[in-house]
Amino acid sequence: MPFLRLVTAGLQGPFRALAHRNFRLYFAGQAVSILGTWIQQVALSWLVYRITGSAALLGVTAFAGLVPQLVVGPLAGAWIDRQDKRRWLIRIQALMGVQALVLAGLTWLDWVSPPLLVAMAGLLGVLASFDTPLRQSLISSFVERREDLPNALALNAMLFNSGRFVGPPLAGLLLGLTSEAACFALNGLSFLALIGAVGNIRNSSTPRATGSMAHVFQEGLRFVWDTWLVRMLIFVLVALNLTASAYAVLLPVFARDVFGGDARTLGWLWGAAGMGALGSTLFLASRKTTRALLGGVMAGCLLAAVSLVAFGLARTLSLALPAMVALGFGISVCNVGINMLLQIIAPDTLRGRVVSFFTSARFGFDALGGLLAGFVANSLGAGITMIAEGVVLLGFVLFLRTRQGQLAALIEGLKKG
Repeated sequence: MPFLRLVTAGLQGPFRALAHRNFRLYFAGQAVSILGTWIQQVALSWLVYRITGSAALLGVTAFAGLVPQLVVGPLAGAWIDRQDKRRWLIRIQALMGVQALVLAGLTWLDWVSPPLLVAMAGLLGVLASFDTPLRQSLISSFVERREDLPNALALNAMLFNSGRFVGPPLAGLLLGLTSEAACFALNGLSFLALIGAVGNIRNSSTPRATGSMAHVFQEGLRFVWDTWLVRMLIFVLVALNLTASAYAVLLPVFARDVFGGDARTLGWLWGAAGMGALGSTLFLASRKTTRALLGGVMAGCLLAAVSLVAFGLARTLSLALPAMVALGFGISVCNVGINMLLQIIAPDTLRGRVVSFFTSARFGFDALGGLLAGFVANSLGAGITMIAEGVVLLGFVLFLRTRQGQLAALIEGLKKG
């Protein structure tokens, strides 16, 4: 009985979205798929740095994997809002599984080269440009009560960050025991879990937009640009991901050259950031007002800036890991909190397009920041690059503080949500 009371309390509190059958199915399938995705991401970055030793090429590979979301993402959102989202999510997941299995085969045969790895990262980025807004915009149809949508989004982010916490150390272990090819193959198989889960979801239809692609796209663009709250949140998103999120590109450099480690060291660094990010989503799942969400976003920006500087100054792993935990927490609070706020604001008929602009800013400027960080690190070193990114982000936070009146207006506008 105590166990049953604990479960019931959880379904009424921080885990209340799991009371919905469709969301539980999605949650279970996504848990497996996300774990595989993080294993592949770590293995790919290690493979690139192992065969080239180039921080710049790490930036180029990360750029190729993320920049399609900047270019393709907004158009993908307009296309998605006109389609059967559930059916297309299954198809895109299947294509991503094929991409991972092909990459595993090429790596196993030792046919990979830097241009091929960049091309495969770019292909995955194009598929992700459709996959991310498809998944995010479908979540609203997996919960019957609209008031449970922010909690469902927070739990979805918790899955992503749980995979980020568990996946990189697991990838480091697998790389020590097997190979990059095995990691890619595991990711390819992991997509079957989400495909099966989404295939068993019932009654999850979403409204479709009507009109030409041009009309649907322009309608979404007008909403994002003319709605000051949305425009402000996108602006914060761009600043954060152009600076703080670019740290991921440089982690292999820190793992091998600064801390004298190997793939397992890289896994620990990724895992530390994942631990912080996981904590942030548990924190966000308990937020009950939009005002509290917005406060978390602003505090997260400040924490991310300070943590970047601290990590850049660290010369031992024991000092770097706590900084990475704090950095993961700050970045995730901002990114996830902004996603929650945008989906609260967005009408159902515009959801795919609003989410696509979110993913475009989130991952597209992450790509640009990673590319820039890679080239700067080649000239100035990874440590100085991280410190510079932290200082720039801190300057942005100070700029936000000079706009107290505008921020107060934003808070008042969201209070009714």
